[in-house]
Amino acid sequence: MRARSTSDASVEKVGDGWRLRIKAGDARAYRDAQLDDYSELRRSRFPHRPLKTLQVSLSARVSTPFAAGTWGFGLWNDPFGLSFGFGGNPFRLPALPNAAWFFYASPQNYLSFTDDKPAQGFLAQTFRSPPFHPLLIPAGLALPFSRKTTRRLLSRVVAEDSNALGADTTQWRRYSLEWSAARVTWDVDGVRVFESPVSPRPPLGFIVWIDNQFAAFTPEGKLSAGVLDNGEAWLEAREIVIRER
Repeated sequence: MRARSTSDASVEKVGDGWRLRIKAGDARAYRDAQLDDYSELRRSRFPHRPLKTLQVSLSARVSTPFAAGTWGFGLWNDPFGLSFGFGGNPFRLPALPNAAWFFYASPQNYLSFTDDKPAQGFLAQTFRSPPFHPLLIPAGLALPFSRKTTRRLLSRVVAEDSNALGADTTQWRRYSLEWSAARVTWDVDGVRVFESPVSPRPPLGFIVWIDNQFAAFTPEGKLSAGVLDNGEAWLEAREIVIRER
């Protein structure tokens, strides 16, 4: 596991776990603290490909349930990462999303391509996307003229599912998800809170993070992204376990 943070953030060892913290600041700077196991790898070499079922579990809590930005933990393909291989970083282009995670998004976010799934708050969420789909061509061509058309076409390419969760995230909770080719399940404190047949395409990497970022593609076709004014916030995680079952 590798710790990474921007200049206004930190990842500190605390007892048998970690505290990921972002300092208070305005929207002129991106603040991010994260633990991951993929950042030095090409996307094709991300470490997790479940032979049967991959289980990810950890205990976590946050300083506030209303942080500005996003935070969470789980598995994804880092679809928005862009690197051309300079400075020792692996070559990586943007991609369509594949993810299964516990995800918090503040109200400025809208990370869904459909109109019938929750896209803000604390969620159990999953995405499955192909490496390429013919509809991406008209979706790209429509973008300058009709973002609603682009969003509608993307909803036919990217399968997604999500469920709003009501857990008090400021208290220590045990979170776990199980990922197989057929389904993903999410448990909180040993209780099943969501199950979905939308299973992300491997390979994926593991991440725990907190940041002041937002991204939105709303049903009205508004497309926006950036960083937010934020107060100091932290996420603590411990007892991280990733294993095949």
